[in-house]
Amino acid sequence: MSFSSPERIVIATRESRLALWQAEHVKARLEAVYPECRVELLGMTTRGDQILDRPLAKVGGKGLFIKELEAALLEGRADIAVHSMKDVPMVMEEEFALACITAREVPLDAFVSSRYASLDDMPPGAVVGTSSLRRESQIHAQYPFLAVTSLRGNLDTRLRKLDEGQFDAIILAAAGLRRLGLESRIRAVLPAEVSLPSAGQGALGIECLSVRTDVIAYLQALADADTTACVTAERAFSRTLAGSCETPLGAYGEMRAGRVVLRGFVALPDGSRIVRGEREGAASEAESLGRELANDLLAQGAGDILAELG
Repeated sequence: MSFSSPERIVIATRESRLALWQAEHVKARLEAVYPECRVELLGMTTRGDQILDRPLAKVGGKGLFIKELEAALLEGRADIAVHSMKDVPMVMEEEFALACITAREVPLDAFVSSRYASLDDMPPGAVVGTSSLRRESQIHAQYPFLAVTSLRGNLDTRLRKLDEGQFDAIILAAAGLRRLGLESRIRAVLPAEVSLPSAGQGALGIECLSVRTDVIAYLQALADADTTACVTAERAFSRTLAGSCETPLGAYGEMRAGRVVLRGFVALPDGSRIVRGEREGAASEAESLGRELANDLLAQGAGDILAELG
């Protein structure tokens, strides 16, 4: 065993099919880099998985998906936790570190329906399911004649509800469908102009205790610089606007010619008011780029929207 290789790494993970895929993906990546290391999974059920009858915004937000995993880190039962970056709170407690962000899958939203080929094809009154105020606000703004209703549950549950006829279409992250081999369910990938993604969407983040400098060092082999720059800018934008599950807000960074092009918006849930903006900057200045775009939107009246959301 070389000094530079860990002997054993335990990954805390939710037990949904998508979360397990994500954990297995990181496990395989670690085993490829550190072939002598034993990598094990610690499966857990979180509060976010248990509360399925109310919108996330009403019961504590996406942080509900990571609290139990963080407890496993604090108690020494696990070394790392793997998250969808869009589920990671914008402000992390000081005991924890976001050690690594891996290469991103397609970050856009997907239109899923057995009846219609796209949002444009849907007739007035057709029902679209989504758990996201971000998606809801953008659909209301562009397709005010459609009905948007709440859709909770893991990915398989959401697809089942669609297949049972509870919805005419649902909007999901394209990344999750692709990762689980369900790409055939995607009728259309929604361009960012129609549905700007959530900060961090499509990217995986690996969390550990901030004092575990050894673990942080091991994980750098899995980090992706371009994804990290884009997600850092997106999260800085959201953090500056105090983005949460109760804030219809989107942020999407793309690398173009070595620079980050960041788009963002904040809206009222009914889509009656949306403030949008775009900025470009160096990857090394991703954090300040996100803050600057947020301040641009505040100057355009985003503060009034946030105050109304209260």
